[in-house]
Amino acid sequence: MKDFLRIALAQFDFPVGAVAGNAERIAAMIADARDEYGADVVVFPELAVSGYPPEDLLLRPAFLAECDAALKRIAAGVHGIVAVVPWPEAAGSVLYNAASVLRDGRIETTCRKRELPNYAVFDERRYFEADPDREPCVFEVEGVPLGVLVCEDLWFPEPLADTVAAGAQLVLVPNASPFERGKHAQRDALLAQRTRESGAALAYLNLVGGQDAVVFDGASVVADGDGTVHPAAAAFTDQWLLVDYDTAARSFIPVQWIDDGDESMDALAWRAVVRGIQDYCGKNGFSKVWLGLSGGIDSALVLALAVDALGAANVTAVRLPSRYTADLSNDLAAEQCAALGVKLETVAIEPAFQGFLQSLEPLFEGHGADTTEENLQSRCRGAILMALSNRFGGLLLTTGNKSEYAVGYATIYGDMCGGYAPLKDLYKTEVYGLSKWRNTVGGAPVIPPAVIARPPSAELRPDQTDQDSLPAYDVLDGILYRYIDQEQSRDEIVAAGYSAEVVDRVLRLVRTSEWKRHQAAPGPKVSRRAFGRERRYPISNGF
Repeated sequence: MKDFLRIALAQFDFPVGAVAGNAERIAAMIADARDEYGADVVVFPELAVSGYPPEDLLLRPAFLAECDAALKRIAAGVHGIVAVVPWPEAAGSVLYNAASVLRDGRIETTCRKRELPNYAVFDERRYFEADPDREPCVFEVEGVPLGVLVCEDLWFPEPLADTVAAGAQLVLVPNASPFERGKHAQRDALLAQRTRESGAALAYLNLVGGQDAVVFDGASVVADGDGTVHPAAAAFTDQWLLVDYDTAARSFIPVQWIDDGDESMDALAWRAVVRGIQDYCGKNGFSKVWLGLSGGIDSALVLALAVDALGAANVTAVRLPSRYTADLSNDLAAEQCAALGVKLETVAIEPAFQGFLQSLEPLFEGHGADTTEENLQSRCRGAILMALSNRFGGLLLTTGNKSEYAVGYATIYGDMCGGYAPLKDLYKTEVYGLSKWRNTVGGAPVIPPAVIARPPSAELRPDQTDQDSLPAYDVLDGILYRYIDQEQSRDEIVAAGYSAEVVDRVLRLVRTSEWKRHQAAPGPKVSRRAFGRERRYPISNGF
């Protein structure tokens, strides 16, 4: 048995559907792991060949055939190293979430995922079959017995116990585990528990990158056989991770391992959203973005995120003043753009608003002004921003937050216009927290302090503030967090100290706004219960 094995973990992004490109990269990276890093074993993230999650691409026979052919091409080039490459394995009419061990130009064995997640963002039972009767996946490298488990298998004790009983002392775990606040601590606790239970060392490799409404954080980690969990690799960072595995001590020695300098909740959430913007734009062919900049906190935060994601030269902000827009709003928007080096355009909405009012006057005659006129202003802004995006190219970012989407305090076809919603999974109180945090790093504040200090307002009527229509945001968000993220009942929320009248009103708004959320742009998941893939309620609902 060799005293040390060098393990290379490929913490990189493998885009969904880009089978040929992924296969070419994987083949080149296997050669790099062998030739540049001297690795004995190289591991890739879950479903690296197809990208994760491939969703209904898995229902297309041609897609599965391309994945099969790609894996065989990769295997043919593997010499002088052992590679663990995950892929969707079609075995007749059955499909498995698999990881194949490649050696000496061939597929030596294939490991199949046993535990198929079917909760939150996961729909694996829609596509894959489990293979509980298959023998544990164990193979030797330089006399050292290694095992493979795929992602969810580690969250259950039996797969690891079976693999260790079959002889494995080191278990490799390729993952595609999306980011959410607090998940790093959960992973560390899980690895510590599993290593203590089994005595096996674990190398946990996680995918990195944004895929539509989910963002994979990487943050890969290794744990020694005695339960010692090493610091996680830097989150949201593409990097080669190299460790030497001491076969006698069943422990790891980092060789190339960049970990995080700041793993605070706000730091990770910021980087999750930034990575989400980068990858959503990059994977969909957008190099530039637009956004409406109101002088308020939400659009100010989106502007700062967009600049961090794409660079100031690729971001254009647009002021869209109305008769109700305060001079301070215009000034703060200009101040932020000047500080960040972002181009600022101004398009007044009054002519468009007047045109709508004149067109509708015969039908509206005799009716007093109400939210209809307020929504018309928002829809004028949405139409103008979409027109600029159409004419000059670039993706329009929408600026609504989770609190607004939850209670419908957003105008469909108005301020909800856009192709990506960076704040969709951040409550208003989290928007303030993230803005304050960002102003503490990287030198001068990127969000004007006056924006953070002023009362939030849609500025759709004189002297309007959000609290004219909604409870104070600390109260609103407290109720929403309990109802949405923690799935508490109305009575449980009231028992926590909230007014029954306010709770009933908020929950009614959440229920009646479902139709809007079904039409909202995707945005990066950072919480346990994000709107969209993770929280799917019926529009027509009598509960």
